[in-house]
Amino acid sequence: MQTRTGVRSERVAAMQARELARFAAGHARSASLRERAKASMPRGVPMSWMESLYEYPPVFAETGAGSRFRDVDGHEYLDMYLGDMSGFCGHAPVPVVEAVGRRMAEGNHFLLPGEDAIVVAEHLAERYRLPQWQFTLSATQANTEVIRIARQLTGREVVLMFDGKYHGHGDPTLVVLEGDRTVPELQGLPGSVTGQARLVQFNDVAGLEAALAPRDVALVLTEPVMTNVGIIEPAPGFHAALRELTRAAGTFLALDETHSLVGAYGGMAGEFGLATDFLTVGKAIAAGVPLGAYGMTEEVAARSLPAGGHQLAMGDAFAEIATGGTLFANALAMAAGRAALTEVLTPQAFDRARELGTRMADGVREAVAASSLPWNVAQMGTHAYYGFAPVPARNGAEARVNDDPDLRALMRLWMVNRGVWESGWWLGPTVSVAHDEADVDEYVAKFGELLDELTHPQRENTTP
Repeated sequence: MQTRTGVRSERVAAMQARELARFAAGHARSASLRERAKASMPRGVPMSWMESLYEYPPVFAETGAGSRFRDVDGHEYLDMYLGDMSGFCGHAPVPVVEAVGRRMAEGNHFLLPGEDAIVVAEHLAERYRLPQWQFTLSATQANTEVIRIARQLTGREVVLMFDGKYHGHGDPTLVVLEGDRTVPELQGLPGSVTGQARLVQFNDVAGLEAALAPRDVALVLTEPVMTNVGIIEPAPGFHAALRELTRAAGTFLALDETHSLVGAYGGMAGEFGLATDFLTVGKAIAAGVPLGAYGMTEEVAARSLPAGGHQLAMGDAFAEIATGGTLFANALAMAAGRAALTEVLTPQAFDRARELGTRMADGVREAVAASSLPWNVAQMGTHAYYGFAPVPARNGAEARVNDDPDLRALMRLWMVNRGVWESGWWLGPTVSVAHDEADVDEYVAKFGELLDELTHPQRENTTP
């Protein structure tokens, strides 16, 4: 049966069965390790996402360098997923490897500040145009702390986000729309989270205004460009309206650049010239070494973290906002962040990677056009996304309607079987600062072969 994507559903099913068999035959060592691991780890993985993120059994990784990594079965993969963008520096970038080695040899954690933290904070302030910074171990924790600060300073509890978002695995952000109702996104969450969160559609100014009207929203948390339901670009004037409406409602605004920072040297907030009260980053800023951070205005910093602080007394209520963690801003993470930000993620590296991103997006568009498929291709700097509809989605609801999970799962599996680690349905391929022209051309060529086989079954691909 022909679907709206232009690919016959029976073709998808037949290819999926064949490719799963091919995958199983080629990953015996990973399968053996997974069975062994089940005795000590649920599902045979140290973190459940390592199984649930993939439509095929997880492989066990062994080594990585630059734009590629190898698994325990000896397969090498061109990495276009980058660990959900945390590997944007590439695998094992030399400046970070050297910095981490030195720091471990000299001591990695003291629960005290070091000079690296000053350098990283100064660099982030210049790059992202917010003067004051605090550090965590992840972007989830950075967003959680921003929410707590906004709640304390406003006396409100509600956080407003946009349908299709992902801002980490903290309780306040794990909600979704079910019809017109906000419900917990996953099991294990308290039902009370639905009363502390509100969701509207991205690019819907009227809906945003209505949601802010009760004046009970502490914070609007959003990406400059939505990246967890494909690439959803802001409509002209949307961000200006967002900033105006939040100010009028007495609501703080936070821009989460955890994914979108790969789009431009100063993130997409810098690319668009956006004003904000908070900005959060993580993942790639320390080359995948755990580090998250959030910037804020001078006014917010002065109100939330006044000079002097308070002495923590056992049994007494602590007067500061609930931020911090024992391992936050540890010396090892700060050394990795300093090396990654100042030596790897340079303006020159971004310029080159963005050129490669355009080369990749153009190549994917040409392959789609050559196959006469009714798809669109969107680009955000180094990151691209192919959507199964003629025009890009404007919000999360449209993105879900446009998607075909079975087709995307097959495409990902087909690519993995041919040495390309493709991204999940919510992302699309990303070029890192470690990729080169040959990598991009390899990706585009294999993507074209895949589309040719999807649309011309008689040309079944047998590429090793």
